[in-house]
Amino acid sequence: MMDESTREKAFGEALIKLRRTARENGGMITKEELTETFAPFSLNDEQMEQVYAYLEQNHIGVDAPPDTEAGLSGEDRAYLETYLESLKELSVLTKEERTALAARAMKGDEQASKALAESLLSTVPDVARLYVEQGVYLEDLIGEGNLALYHGAALLGALEDPEEAETVLTRCVMDAMEAFIAENLEEDARGQHAVNRVNEVADRAKELYEDLRRPVTVEELMHETGWKKEKILEALKLAGGAIEEIEWKPEEGEKNAADPE
Repeated sequence: MMDESTREKAFGEALIKLRRTARENGGMITKEELTETFAPFSLNDEQMEQVYAYLEQNHIGVDAPPDTEAGLSGEDRAYLETYLESLKELSVLTKEERTALAARAMKGDEQASKALAESLLSTVPDVARLYVEQGVYLEDLIGEGNLALYHGAALLGALEDPEEAETVLTRCVMDAMEAFIAENLEEDARGQHAVNRVNEVADRAKELYEDLRRPVTVEELMHETGWKKEKILEALKLAGGAIEEIEWKPEEGEKNAADPE
């Protein structure tokens, strides 16, 4: 029997694996796959409802395709319409024609790899719509997907079967979009850290300013709070020196932002 920590880790990994399976199948899983995935956890009805809510939030359908249009903003819809209109100028290839291009691309034919990527451009929005409401614009997702598509099509030499090319390229597109979303979330977290650090230092400086009725020095704030000098300097530099309650001028050696505490 799994302990609580092991169970939570295994449950999280199961969710990630299920989500990945769904992405590879157009945003859909079967009820059988769902049941099989969570059978080891003996979930009750309430817990299964939470799983279904998670799937819906991540635009994953069970035994039916998800509604990928619901999460699109007006801006996303406008871009998508323009993007799809631009693709109408490209030739529509059959499955057999794309497989033939893949076979040539596998042999290093650059023209074939480019043609193969172009023939699959219309599939990128379908993948991108599976990732809506993840804090990024659909336009950016499609852009990342397109780059990954062309890059992947030029690297098919390791494949043995040209029939596998489209599946491999779809995974390349998915990986690129997921990496972009993860990077965006990380940047947001760093930005929030900066905001929190500035606000924390500014609030304490204001309190001391009101007590002393004058701007405070970095040393005084250090003494009052017990903070390291680097923490206060980081906040000052993140704020562009614009914490009025602190008397401070950059000195030689302090021109670069200090490392976070």
